[in-house]
Amino acid sequence: MGLYLNPNNSAFRYALNSRIYVDKTGLISYTNNVLESNERNICVSRPRRFGKSMAANMLAAYYGRGCDSRDLFKGLKVESSPSFEEHLNQYDVIYLNIQQFLRKADSLSDLGKCIEDAVIAELDDVYSNYYDSSQCNLPDALATIYDKEAQMNKGFIFIVDEWDCIFREAKEDDTAQKAYLDFLRDLFKDRTYVIMAYMTGILPIKKYGTHSAINIFNEFSMMNPKELAEYVGFTENEVKNLCRQYDMDFEVVQSWYDGYRFADQIHVYNPKSVVDAMLSGELDSYWTETETYEALKIYIDMNYDGLKGAIIVMLGNGRCKINSRKFQNDMTTFKTKDDVLTLLVHLGYLAYNKRKQEVYVPNKEIAAEFLDAIDEPVWDGVLQAISSSEA
Repeated sequence: MGLYLNPNNSAFRYALNSRIYVDKTGLISYTNNVLESNERNICVSRPRRFGKSMAANMLAAYYGRGCDSRDLFKGLKVESSPSFEEHLNQYDVIYLNIQQFLRKADSLSDLGKCIEDAVIAELDDVYSNYYDSSQCNLPDALATIYDKEAQMNKGFIFIVDEWDCIFREAKEDDTAQKAYLDFLRDLFKDRTYVIMAYMTGILPIKKYGTHSAINIFNEFSMMNPKELAEYVGFTENEVKNLCRQYDMDFEVVQSWYDGYRFADQIHVYNPKSVVDAMLSGELDSYWTETETYEALKIYIDMNYDGLKGAIIVMLGNGRCKINSRKFQNDMTTFKTKDDVLTLLVHLGYLAYNKRKQEVYVPNKEIAAEFLDAIDEPVWDGVLQAISSSEA
């Protein structure tokens, strides 16, 4: 076991040992079905505190051959899946938390090199007789290992958490961003050693020009979660079960934390907010424990025609049509209010109806964040306008 190559399963065990754990192991049945297929590259984007890292840790615990996780999955949904035994702890997993590498890199442009050096150092402990690490980059090392071990059907599963943090923390550094995307493209594109790549982040994959910089990934986002909708957050039935367990009024909980809708049927709740409400017994806005209202304020204060009017409409329980197709999947390239509103969907401040192409404020918790963000002189008169729109 290593830090990056086949880490242990302790992170998932801690999740299981928490006072509230909601079984999302059904996701593994989906990923088992796409291993070694053209759909094996997955990018899941969700807001903060929507369970991205928990899912990544779960997949690493299930697939990694550096540990025995059978007991961790005992009694969970995936245990009854026909594919459960076939893939349990059978693969070399490379687990990368990009946030950690971003802190370690000497410079932003060296992020890819920092990742490469760390992973090769651990590969050397197991496979050093297959290649000369001083003459080899990471993709070549992995390709060589795969070629040597092909008769044993050994490839690699990549779990990449916080894949997009460089786009959030170095918003203006296009050079570093492009270097990082080039690294990811070289690592994953057309590589047969990749049995599966599962990336999580807040933003969908960055676009440059008219094309995605890495076009091999099947993307599941807050605007289009597709088959993974039920794994975005807590579903309505899961929240109902928690309300019964913790003696909470479901309808009141619903008014506070429901509102994200997929395919007009699946109701999705922010897991952190629901868990905090259940454990504390208090219905409140827990969003500020994730990030302050200042993060929202930056975007709704932007000077784009119609933006403030749209906020007024939505805080009055209205909805606004948007065109999300031109959004560049970053936090700096804004040309219209629609770009700003699309970003707010990915950040979780707005919900999106794909069929109607409308955005809206999902619930009381998020409405409270908006009201905090507009409680300044520049928004004078807005509260009165909201009151008028509700009348």
